[in-house]
Amino acid sequence: MSDLYARHRSVLPDWLALYYENPLEITHGEGRHVWDSDGNRYLDFFGGILTTMTAHALPEVTKAVSEQAGRILHSSTLYLNRPMVELAEPIAQLSGIPDARVFFTTSGTEANDTALLLATTYRRSNTILAMRNSYHGRSFSAVGITGNRGWSPTSLSPLQTLYVHGGVRTRGPYAALDDADFIAACVDDLKDLLGHTRPPAALIAEPIQGVGGFTSGPDGLYAAFREVLAERGILWIADEVQTGWGRTGDHFWGWQAHGQSGPPDILTFAKGIGNGSSIGGVVARADIMNCLDANSISTFGGTQITMAAGLANLTYLLEHDLQGNARRVGGLLIERLRTVAAQVPHVREVRGRGLMLGVELVKPGTDQADPDAAAAVLEATRADGLLIGKGGGHNTSALRIAPPLSLTVAEAEEGAAILERALRSLT
Repeated sequence: MSDLYARHRSVLPDWLALYYENPLEITHGEGRHVWDSDGNRYLDFFGGILTTMTAHALPEVTKAVSEQAGRILHSSTLYLNRPMVELAEPIAQLSGIPDARVFFTTSGTEANDTALLLATTYRRSNTILAMRNSYHGRSFSAVGITGNRGWSPTSLSPLQTLYVHGGVRTRGPYAALDDADFIAACVDDLKDLLGHTRPPAALIAEPIQGVGGFTSGPDGLYAAFREVLAERGILWIADEVQTGWGRTGDHFWGWQAHGQSGPPDILTFAKGIGNGSSIGGVVARADIMNCLDANSISTFGGTQITMAAGLANLTYLLEHDLQGNARRVGGLLIERLRTVAAQVPHVREVRGRGLMLGVELVKPGTDQADPDAAAAVLEATRADGLLIGKGGGHNTSALRIAPPLSLTVAEAEEGAAILERALRSLT
């Protein structure tokens, strides 16, 4: 056990998850690579849990942070804040929500917590619809709506949560149906559920479930849900903490794959926009955002230094068409992985879009999750110079692949080759 690991265990909680049998200390990064404290270099296919969106040590972001740090780091929302306004303006425009207002937080958890406050206040209801296999953060209210047992340490909650089918296409009672019938069955289930409960405030859903193993329903599912919800005045919250900013390649936001019935009422974001800085936020129609009848502030949400980082990062992403790069390079990567998967009995499915890809592992010849295989692949790829993540619903058996959106074709091929060797080593 390293000295740092021993110190970690002596002062930090036991439930603070760490990857690897011998945990890794990352000391610095550049581009799509990071280095550990022993000097080993790794190709980073997880980006600090989808947070290093553009690149490590991106010069444009580093310069913006340095210049802002030389002026002022923080003043709180009690004062006018130019960098906060300058970042809110393009986010409001990009969100697709009409008459949008933006509120900044420090994390996705806090963003979802704020969205739940807005929705329940606006609707005067504490009933929330959420998706099975979902994850929305670690706060008391966010845990209360999380549909993934591995990340839900308590059943206590300020909310009444009802879970809806549809977040996992290839498992559950509707898995054998084609896409159209799958959507119809999920809509029928939603209608039936709404007939047995008091009017909910909102449905909150990740367009692609992150911690759940990069699973999703068919395109158009949430558009069909939205028709049912809108008839009843129920809000739709799109949790874009992991899917936002072009990561899925085909769309800038994950909700746009379900946009036939219009944009969500509330959108939450975090992770990638800061490229490592602590930025989260909520976008909502003005009537929803302004429904609170008490004062509020955010001490650290929207602080000048994080806003400078976020604006530089967003500008770089748009000017260099990283969404397009995610579509092109991600398309090559998923086809490469599917070719490998066809020859590896442990792989049940390769799924996802853009640079948000999941590889689900099972015990060969069964549909039974194999978390030991996932752990073994994580160790093998690390030993070979590649960092990936893992997740999943009933058991943690899905590999999560989400590199920075500036990933090159050569780096995608390198990472795929390492992953192939690790998968083929499973016995």
